Amino acid sequence: MIDGSILIGRATRRSKESFHAYDPATGAVVGPAFGIASAADVADACALAADAAGPFGSLTPAVRADFLDAVAAAITDIGDVLIETAMAETGLPRARLEGERGRTTGQLQLFAAVVRQGDWLDATLDSALPDRVPPRPALRRMNLSLGPVAVFGASNFPLAFSVAGGDTASAFAAGCPVVVKGHSAHPGTGELVARAVQKAVADCGLPEGVFSYLPGKSHALGSALVADPRIKAVGFTGSRGGGLHLVEIARKRKEPIPVYAEMSSVNPVIILPGALADRGIELAGAFSSSLTLGAGQFCTNPGTIVAVDGPALDAFVGAAAAALADVEPATMLSAGIASAYADGVAALDRNAAVERASAERGAGHNRCVPALFETTAEAYARDASIGDEVFGSAAIVVRCRDIAEVAAVVAGMEGQLTATIHMDQRDMEMARPLVPLLSDKAGRLLVNSWPTGVEVTHAMVHGGPFPATSDSRSTSVGSLAIARFLRPMCFQNLPEDMLPPALQDSNPWHLSRRIDGELRAPAATLANA
Repeated sequence: MIDGSILIGRATRRSKESFHAYDPATGAVVGPAFGIASAADVADACALAADAAGPFGSLTPAVRADFLDAVAAAITDIGDVLIETAMAETGLPRARLEGERGRTTGQLQLFAAVVRQGDWLDATLDSALPDRVPPRPALRRMNLSLGPVAVFGASNFPLAFSVAGGDTASAFAAGCPVVVKGHSAHPGTGELVARAVQKAVADCGLPEGVFSYLPGKSHALGSALVADPRIKAVGFTGSRGGGLHLVEIARKRKEPIPVYAEMSSVNPVIILPGALADRGIELAGAFSSSLTLGAGQFCTNPGTIVAVDGPALDAFVGAAAAALADVEPATMLSAGIASAYADGVAALDRNAAVERASAERGAGHNRCVPALFETTAEAYARDASIGDEVFGSAAIVVRCRDIAEVAAVVAGMEGQLTATIHMDQRDMEMARPLVPLLSDKAGRLLVNSWPTGVEVTHAMVHGGPFPATSDSRSTSVGSLAIARFLRPMCFQNLPEDMLPPALQDSNPWHLSRRIDGELRAPAATLANA
């Protein structure tokens, strides 16, 4: 089932150039040699995607929804070999990967339900007013598919943010063909899922260009994909450097395109005095669990704690350090990620304005030893590097003199995916002015919980101001993610039989539509509105 092929539409190709996957725990080679897609493969995949864009984008909601369900079923049908392959390539435990498979298929099914409902089309009809001075023409508006989308597989979610993850699912839901650049750390996992998607495309009788899969290691492959003029948008989850590189390529194209890049976040947690005094020890244990989940390789792990200095904060730091000392060093996803983590921790150790709160200890091959540091609000404001993300189980406590300094630290922060307030009833008035400050900095604000993990729901926002993402108006998780790959189109005075079905008077797709400013149920037509 895994032979290292490149998948271009319905075809499989071999490559003279190849690379291997490695077990991150041992460094041993896993699986066969995997082909490296060439510039010619990129061009062929993008050409097929462009050919498929029109037919795929004009499918009825029911047919496109059936395709999303078929992809979910095909992934489930892979069976245990998918989990075992992902375990070997990532070092992640079975339970985590089984849960992630469920999330992957679940979000495909969520988007299928969204597509069937039809609200994403935002069908809007304004009737003509010929007797008005001046007369108003008949105007009809709906959302159209943007066109072929390039999706980059993520290292930390080999299923939910990779080949058939949230970016791919939402692009398919919008009616956009997808060309995936597979992540080189888990190519066997990627190929299994890619073959499942390829099968679903064929089983549903869709144009072959709806999906292609390009494995490879080089930055040149991803750059060529984003630069191809037939690509109309990009979905990316990864490092800030990688995301900004793609943004720059997209910006310099003859036709610039949007890059929806989720890049970096330290997910600040504000612990207010009442909560710190009443339950600081309990919070320390929960913080340790949240920080170290998945070796800290979630984009929402809490990397910064901000609180008012004093004995209660001392007790919190001591309890957190003790809890982290009991956490076994966990295998990280790749040698590159482990090396970057070690470098980030070493940089904080060298910083004279930072003190280590947790004990130093040795680690095995590619393993993450949790690390906790402390600094002052003054030092944090003076040295921006202290606030840099260290991807893994590392965090820093920022000690503030008073609540005004807590607010100043928040005001000076970069954009984040999440922000959290821990508070008790007596902290309410203190928390109130922090809410707009934190809302300005993050895409999701939590109270008395921990940010690690993201629910796939209609209300979820997994995004935030730069540099958490390259576009703060978007989310990569939840049903709103479909909006990234749509554009509004207005038709003026177009004859009825030339209008898209969503805008025809007879409403053949049975959509809820806004007619002359009022939201109408599917049974309403322009004539009887």
